[in-house]
Amino acid sequence: MTPVHSQYVDRTLAERAVDMARPLIEEAMRNPAYGDSGFLHIVVMDPVLTPANASFEQAILFEHSIGDRARWDADYQAFARAKARLSWRLRLDGHVVHALQPYLLQPDDVSAWGSVALNDIVVGVSGAFPSFDELYATVVAACVRGLAKARAAEAMKQA
Repeated sequence: MTPVHSQYVDRTLAERAVDMARPLIEEAMRNPAYGDSGFLHIVVMDPVLTPANASFEQAILFEHSIGDRARWDADYQAFARAKARLSWRLRLDGHVVHALQPYLLQPDDVSAWGSVALNDIVVGVSGAFPSFDELYATVVAACVRGLAKARAAEAMKQA
């Protein structure tokens, strides 16, 4: 069965949201107090797709890497995907699960946090320290939300 995707959030909008957030993220990444890898991977999920109606891979809208992937010292994509999968499955921020609801964790879940579920907009990030992965994920999710609201308002004007 082919999943039905969000009416207003698609790959183009997710990519635009990451582009909006990138200046803040890239500037912050210059400060080693926020993370010292120099690399980052971002995963944006479709907000209407859940484990009940799609596979994890089908629900990924957009991924973006910052920094030369050939120089990565860890698989930041795998970590970002694992973080996104946790928040996608539970519709909770990764830190909330790890700190407050660890009984929801399954044996294969990632042990690190750095993903958010902002009004069902799930973004996972890896490469910085966990609190800053979460910050970057929140910024991207907020950009997705704002762009989606603007797109919906424009569509209503056209109707």
